[in-house]
Amino acid sequence: MLSPRTGDPGPELKSPREPRKSQTLPVSTWKSNSMKEQSTHPGDGMKPSLGSLKRTLFRTSLRASTHKPKEDEGLLRRSSRFLFRSLRRALDEGLTAGHPQGTAVPEKPSRVTDGVSQQAATGVEAEDLERQAESKSVADLITERQLVKAFEQLRYLETQLVADKTSRTFTQDPTAYARRAMDLCLHYDGMAAEIGAIVREALNSEGVDRDALAELAQVVHLEEEAHQTAQAEGDFLSTPRHWRQHWEDAVRLSAQERVQQAGAKVIPGAAEGASDLAQLLAELGGVVRRDLQKVRSEMQPAYEATDFPVWETYLRAFHSAVAQRLQELARDARGCEQLYVLLDWAANVYGSPDFLGAPDLALPTEPLPPLLEPALWARLESDYTSFLETKITSCFDSILQLEQSRWEAGEDLEVLQGLYHAPLSIDVHMLVAEHVKAAGAISAELEATTLQICARALCLFVPRFEKAFLASKAVSEWYLGAYINACVELRTSLLARFPGTIKELERPLVAATNNFQKHLLQIAQQDIQPLFKVLYTRNWLTQDTLHPLMDKVVDFAHHLEHVTPPLAQDTLQEVHRFVVREYLGQVLRPHERFSGLDRVKGSHKMSLDAQAISNTFRGLGSEAKWLDQAIPSVAEILGETYKDDIRRHLETLIRSYPDIRRDHILAILALRRLGRRRNQNLLQHTQDLLRAAHENRPSSHHVLFEEIEVPTSVDVLITCI
Repeated sequence: MLSPRTGDPGPELKSPREPRKSQTLPVSTWKSNSMKEQSTHPGDGMKPSLGSLKRTLFRTSLRASTHKPKEDEGLLRRSSRFLFRSLRRALDEGLTAGHPQGTAVPEKPSRVTDGVSQQAATGVEAEDLERQAESKSVADLITERQLVKAFEQLRYLETQLVADKTSRTFTQDPTAYARRAMDLCLHYDGMAAEIGAIVREALNSEGVDRDALAELAQVVHLEEEAHQTAQAEGDFLSTPRHWRQHWEDAVRLSAQERVQQAGAKVIPGAAEGASDLAQLLAELGGVVRRDLQKVRSEMQPAYEATDFPVWETYLRAFHSAVAQRLQELARDARGCEQLYVLLDWAANVYGSPDFLGAPDLALPTEPLPPLLEPALWARLESDYTSFLETKITSCFDSILQLEQSRWEAGEDLEVLQGLYHAPLSIDVHMLVAEHVKAAGAISAELEATTLQICARALCLFVPRFEKAFLASKAVSEWYLGAYINACVELRTSLLARFPGTIKELERPLVAATNNFQKHLLQIAQQDIQPLFKVLYTRNWLTQDTLHPLMDKVVDFAHHLEHVTPPLAQDTLQEVHRFVVREYLGQVLRPHERFSGLDRVKGSHKMSLDAQAISNTFRGLGSEAKWLDQAIPSVAEILGETYKDDIRRHLETLIRSYPDIRRDHILAILALRRLGRRRNQNLLQHTQDLLRAAHENRPSSHHVLFEEIEVPTSVDVLITCI
């Protein structure tokens, strides 16, 4: 075959893997040996040597065709170069066979190009051979990545071979056509392998060989124009080589290699921690970001002269490679942290508009398929929530243990913004808010699920915490006030931040608040209760026995100043009601009974005590003004000297306190010691008033006398009789 171009012969490029070796004998040596064979076999001439060369060439071509470019590109290039040289020697052999020489030409070293020595010849055939010997081989052009020139030569040789086939040149020797066609195909395959190598090197190297990319794009375009339609079955000449598809496959393979190499030294499944996985994903994101920036800024301009969809192809290739890598990581993800890191990276890092570092490089959301399939995404969220439920329960256990350590150590609580403060509310609020916010960054569905998990865990935690605290030795005004504040804060802040989503939290928080308030009142009652025993006694008439009691009240009220105002007011009113109730109970259940002047003194002392109690609680901020008339009303009945006015005082007492009962009236009359008939008249009159008061009593009435137990005594029985 003749090369379509001539030129000065250049040095043959050696394989980068092994030193260059002589692959064929020089033509002059082959001629000398053939002459000897001719003298030995005078009847055969040149045929044995030519047939032997053809068989050797065919076997070599078959062996070369079995090598994959990916395994040994240098071997493919050397095999292709050898086949092309063999093809030229076969032509040279045909020329020589057509013009035998009588005597052997003396051998003389001459300039060798591609292993073929030059030989003096006459005629047109010798001139063509000389031009071919001086030109570069197709293999050399491919090696030097002069793909356009290489394709032009291959296309010329392919056209000549098709013409020879059409003219039935190979009728007598069909194997010659097969060898030449196979040689062409091997060179085409070599060009395809070089295209793949150029694509891989474009991302793996520091810079970008724009000339090589431009050659690649141009040769793909030329091949598509040259091979537009498929040939008949079995004819592999002039058939489309699909180099554009080969280029896309090379881009896809290159992206997969780059993505798989990212973070190769990190083993995310070695432990349940998320740091290794986060490092791997950070490296992966960095590789994808740098490579796509390189594609847009350096590689895409090299393809501008063609219609190659460079950006779209690389973008889809990397997207597919990242999706495949994430699926592999998802299979090995362990624990709540790793699952969240994986979901967060897919949703917020990779899916971020500025992932690639520039607004014009944002990943499109519509054309690309989802990074993770919906079924896989749902499975990851489900696994994450399962781990999360266990983790949140464990976090609440840790909060309880931390509070218990404070109780055992007897740590003093802080006063924050005038209120007793415990870290409980901050710990719980941060725990819930942190996980809900993190889940919301991934999806609204995961946020709602996480909120429900937190609500369920908190509903179980509050009763456990309440029980553990009340069973400890740390129960005091300080801690009770702090935990009342914490429950109120959690109730208001969580419901305000997540309205309508965690209403089930209100019930356990309200129950805990009421229980803590109840125990706070019990502490006050236990301190004050013993001081009521000295009331309404002989000593009480002459001593100020109420002052120590009110001092206890004032001390307790100082703690209430550091409790949330609404609950502090409720607690103060309960203490106010408790003091009035216990005072009246002590009067109605006296250890001693007064008569005459002592009864009048006792009535006066009760009025003074009532005024002192009212003033004290008013000064502390109590709004329970309805309690102010209870003690004075009883005192007026006991000290009234004009007996007819007792009826009026009883009417006032019943109207002011409709929860009063008949036995309370009997106890008061027993203390007053009126006559039998007057007592009967008063009891008869108050009976109708009591009945009317109970019937007209509102549902949310105040309770005072209803909680005062009055035992039946002999005096009361006498009064009843």
